[in-house]
Amino acid sequence: MSSLFTKILQWTIPGDILYQDDIIFVIKDINPLDNTHLLIIPKDEIDSINNLDNNNKDIIREMYMCGIKLVKQFGLEDWYYLRINAWDQQEVPHIHMHLVSDRIMK
Repeated sequence: MSSLFTKILQWTIPGDILYQDDIIFVIKDINPLDNTHLLIIPKDEIDSINNLDNNNKDIIREMYMCGIKLVKQFGLEDWYYLRINAWDQQEVPHIHMHLVSDRIMK
């Protein structure tokens, strides 16, 4: 069954995709923790960071590199964090990275 994020990527439910390439796509978090709160999501459905293996381990590097690219693009360099949650009770069982900043995207 497709995750909520996959449904957004496939346009079966509405979502505002801010960026995408062959591996990653980015949306705004619908419950932001701060002025800027983006979700960096791999297109491949992996339910948890705990389920990465040698076949998909490079996805973490791609997610971080995308995060850094967005930080620079939106002028957030002076304060931000990138975080991946790893617990069984994630709201959406599809690995994703949070880019959060108290700065407003330029």
